[in-house]
Amino acid sequence: MGFLEGKFKKPNIITVCYDKLMNAARSRSLWYLTFGVACCAIEFMAAAASHYDFERYGMFFRASPRQVDMIIISGTITRKYAPVVKRIYEQMAEPKYVVAMGSCAISGGPFYDSYSVVQGVDKVIPVDVYVQGCPPRPEALYMGLLKLKDVINRETIVVK
Repeated sequence: MGFLEGKFKKPNIITVCYDKLMNAARSRSLWYLTFGVACCAIEFMAAAASHYDFERYGMFFRASPRQVDMIIISGTITRKYAPVVKRIYEQMAEPKYVVAMGSCAISGGPFYDSYSVVQGVDKVIPVDVYVQGCPPRPEALYMGLLKLKDVINRETIVVK
């Protein structure tokens, strides 16, 4: 473990790695941006409603990109809307995370051969977790958010 373990005789002193402490705090208090574009937004709303209840897991919605930790892209992103998505992503504070929800956000979905649809939101902004389905069930979104918590817990914090 660490070189400080067992050095203190008092039982109320805890030593922990800074990365683990900060990652645990960040992964258990995720604020997400309310950002629904198409039919996946209905499942997104169902996951945030009282039956599934995001707030039990420490996830709260915010309407401003300057106050959020993650954005859940749920729906079709068109070429005309892609610069808006990029601008919203750039307004988010660091560290920021992106979850692509549904086949339209991941690969264009049934509109993959359309001239006006982006072939996945990862062409516009970097994506951390993909949630498959058309539209994915709220349980699948929860599974994706648990994967995001694993991604956050594996991060290394660099102090500049």
